[in-house]
Parts: sequence; structure tokens; C-alpha cells
Amino acid sequence: MAAPIDVHSAVAEAAAEIAHARKDILRIATAGSVDDGKSTLIGRLLFDSKAVFEDQYAAIERASRGDYVDLALLTDGLRAEREQGITIDVAYRYFSTPRRTFILADTPGHVQYTRNMVTGASTADLAIVLVDARKGMVEQSRRHAFLASLLRVPHLVVAVNKMDLVDWSEEVFERIRDEFSAFATKLDVPDLTVVPISALQGDNVVTRSANMPWYEGTSLLHHLEHVHVASDRNLVDTRFPVQYVIRPQSDAFHDYRGYAGRVAAGVLRPGDEVQVLPSGLTTTIAGIDGPDGPVDAAFPPMSVTVRLSDDLDVSRGDLICRPHNAPQVTQDLDALVCWMADTPLVPRMRLAVKHTTRTVRAMVKELQYRLDVNTLHRETDAPQLGLNDIGRVRLRTTQPLFVDDYHRNRVTGRFILIDEATNATVGAGMLTPAG
Repeated sequence: MAAPIDVHSAVAEAAAEIAHARKDILRIATAGSVDDGKSTLIGRLLFDSKAVFEDQYAAIERASRGDYVDLALLTDGLRAEREQGITIDVAYRYFSTPRRTFILADTPGHVQYTRNMVTGASTADLAIVLVDARKGMVEQSRRHAFLASLLRVPHLVVAVNKMDLVDWSEEVFERIRDEFSAFATKLDVPDLTVVPISALQGDNVVTRSANMPWYEGTSLLHHLEHVHVASDRNLVDTRFPVQYVIRPQSDAFHDYRGYAGRVAAGVLRPGDEVQVLPSGLTTTIAGIDGPDGPVDAAFPPMSVTVRLSDDLDVSRGDLICRPHNAPQVTQDLDALVCWMADTPLVPRMRLAVKHTTRTVRAMVKELQYRLDVNTLHRETDAPQLGLNDIGRVRLRTTQPLFVDDYHRNRVTGRFILIDEATNATVGAGMLTPAG
């Protein structure tokens, strides 16, 4: 009789392997109201972590106005952004420290660019919401905190910026911290950290500030380097959407048939019994190939090729899982949708749904309510969803999809909506239980 498997130690071991395999990548999204200093903060992180080349710094120094070098120019690259002094599109920046690699998404603060914030935060491990110390919490601060919780971003950092303009006041910081903490109790925020900073001068961004001796926490970068994210991944429910079938047309590999894709959840190992959806047929894994050759295990977010022991009919859009732990197979989707198009979403509208590697046609059956992201009020009589609106929508697809609740798996629990006429992405959906 086989020895029982220690699930907790297996998950912990897999989490450690993920951290090593990813070289500990942390995906960050910044959010907040207009002029709270998001782009300046990212510029400061890049500059103080020595991620800015000399010619880049010289260029923004020449373009800056006033006494300070405008580090926001490192991310605000569009001409319209520089003219208006605001962020319009999502700007991605990459930098590293000896401990961790960071992928930073600078998202817009304007209300009309809510869809851009959703795009940037949808894959984030951590969200930074900036608050102007002079203004305190404003409508956009609440909106972006709510969106971060809606998108199930596991870690939330509130950076109280421009502390230099309130004379480094501990009282101001504590008032904002307490107000935000009270608001966060209404949201699903598992990890909340509040840090006082001055992005313009660099206080508490990379190093501790001498101007705020009353603050006993760490600097922002220190927190980003040490926040634990490997265990946020679902390592229990095995999910492997097939993206491409590899069948080389050469004599040397004439027997090779592999199924390439990215592991969405769980751990795959050679010898594991698996099931292929939608056929429901079962087999075992003969081997797993990575970019550098065979691997002993595959876990999120590794991209690998899985070889099966039996010749089954497996194609793009199919999903490999465990026989006794399969996702829900359904043609009815009940989801929160963020609408991203000028043409409104209305009942009976026909769209395409792209879920993992599977694309199917669908029709909007019902708009249950539109959500006011400021008050969290549900408008049950809303006739449509307009640009940047969020609401609960029921869809009926022409073919079944293999889905999980978004809170359980952020990959198999989300989808995008596509206009079949223009092929433009018009919406993003999260599969959440009604409630």
C-alpha cells in the first residue's frame, strides 16, 4: 500500500520551486487618482534602483521643468501624456534588484480610463494605490481599491504620497491609514500595507526616511522585495489549457506528439493520471518537455509541452486536468464584466468569448445589474453597460467552456469578449458566484 501524500508539504515544496523558477518575479500595478504621483513613484523606483541608463536620465533632465528632474517622464511616453501631465495608457516597465525581478504596470487614474486600470491589474500579484496626503482618500482611491479587490489582487499597498507637502505629519498619515483600513473592511483584501512616502524626493521609497522617524515600518521597495507571493498560486487544481499541438514533420521525430501550453494551476509530473476535456478520456503523462529539455514537474506559470501515453484526439482549446478534480463544464457564464467599448453592451448582443486557449461564440442572455464602483450599489434597472461600466452579465455560449470561479483560479476564471466584426476586445469578464 502506497504511503499517504503530505499535501501541505507538497504544496510548500511546489511554491518554493515556483519562486525559484520565476526568479521571483513580482507583477505590480499602480493605481490612484490623477496627480497622486504614480508615474513619479515608478520613475523614482527605477532611478533609485539603478535601472535608468545615463542617456535616459539626461533626456528627461533636459525635458523637465522646474527644480526637480521629472521622473514621471520615464513612464509617460505618449505625447498627449506629456502635454497634459497625466497617464492615459498602461505603461509597463521592468527592473530588478538582487532579490527580485519586477514588472510594473503604470495604470491611468482618470475615470474614463477605468478599463486600462482593469487591464493592468488583471495579472498583478500586488497593487499600489497612491493617495495624495493633502487630499486624503478621494473617489478614485476607493474605485481603484475596489477594482483591485474585484480582480483578486492578493496584496494591496497604500502609498500615502507627498508627505513633504504636509510637513511629514504623523497625524495626517494616521488619519488616511485609518480611513482606508475602514473602507477595506468592506472589500476582500487579504493583505493590506500602508506606507508614507515622498515619490518626488525619494523618502521611504527605496530607503527609510529620516524625515519620518515616527514611522516604524519598512521602505516601499523593501516591502516589495519581501512580500510572499509564491503561495498565492493555485497548486491544487491541475489545469493545462492546450495552446498548440506539436507534431514535427521530420524522420527523427516522426513519433513525437506533444501538447504545448502554459500551466494555469496545479502541478504536472510524468506518470500522473490525467483527463482531457471535452472528450473526458483519461491517460497518463509520458513526459514533460521545457525549453531546455525534459523536466520532472511543471507548475504555474511554466510554458511546457506535455506528452501523453496514449494517442488521443487533443487539439487547441482542450484542457488537461485530473480525473477527480475537473473544472466546471458549462455553456452558461455568470460573470462580472468590465465593458471597454463605446458601443454599449445590451441583452441579445452576440459576441465571441475567448477563455484560456478556447474561443467560442456567445449571446448576452441578461444584464442583471450595473455596479456603482463608488458606492458599491447595484443598479438592477440598468438597460445597458456603457464604456468603463462594470456589471453582472449572463452569457450563453455555443460550445462548452471549462471554467473555475475567479477567486479559485484567476486564469480559468476569466475571459475576454470580442467583437466578431472588428476583432476588437470589447470586454473582460470574471466568473464569480452570484451574491
